Amino acid sequence: MKSFSSKPSRYFWITLIPLLLGACTQKSKNGSRVEYLPFFSEASFTPNWLDPSDPLLENFHQIPPFEMINQDGETITEKTFEGKIYVVDFFFTSCPGICSKMTENMGVVQEAFMDDDEVLLMSHSVTPRKDSVSVLKAYADARNVVSGKWHLVTGDQKEIYSLGRKQYFVEEDLGLQKKENEFLHTENFILVDHKRRIRGIYNGLTKVSIQQLIEDIKSLKQEMKSSQSLV
Repeated sequence: MKSFSSKPSRYFWITLIPLLLGACTQKSKNGSRVEYLPFFSEASFTPNWLDPSDPLLENFHQIPPFEMINQDGETITEKTFEGKIYVVDFFFTSCPGICSKMTENMGVVQEAFMDDDEVLLMSHSVTPRKDSVSVLKAYADARNVVSGKWHLVTGDQKEIYSLGRKQYFVEEDLGLQKKENEFLHTENFILVDHKRRIRGIYNGLTKVSIQQLIEDIKSLKQEMKSSQSLV
């Protein structure tokens, strides 16, 4: 008989997290403060409910430095997102399946924060040898991707896959280790705060998840504003 682990799968959390986040961003009974989004540090996406001032966060998982090229031929690094909230996903321009819907939904997020310089978007190509700068530019122009707000990036495939699997955890199933060059394909969006820490995972194909993502970005903006006022 096949046995099953008692530890919840990451897809359980992907389903449950939006409900938890919706609850945790409501004001407390006395209306004096707003609860914070959780922090995530590994592939199970088990939430860590920490206050942003908690000393434990000093050594918490953070997206490492990286270097990509966007649709305008500009070099994009972690410094591009310094002090910003950003959303990431992974796609490819010739994708015949889920990527079109993901791009459409990322466009919804773009529209929601079009005039907000504190919020950026980044979509990584998982076929970077095919998705050159010119190919990404044509794709961006056809889908109303706004330069400077939403970066479609290409670069070294090994770096992109490592970021996706080992840093953003977009595709890692519990107990399943994929080969380094095995094709990376996922519908997940990842929310990253202004200190490059993961604060949420969302199904990029569903309207409910996208609306929750938008609300959670607003919550992070309040958190960032509060932290800046204490400096």
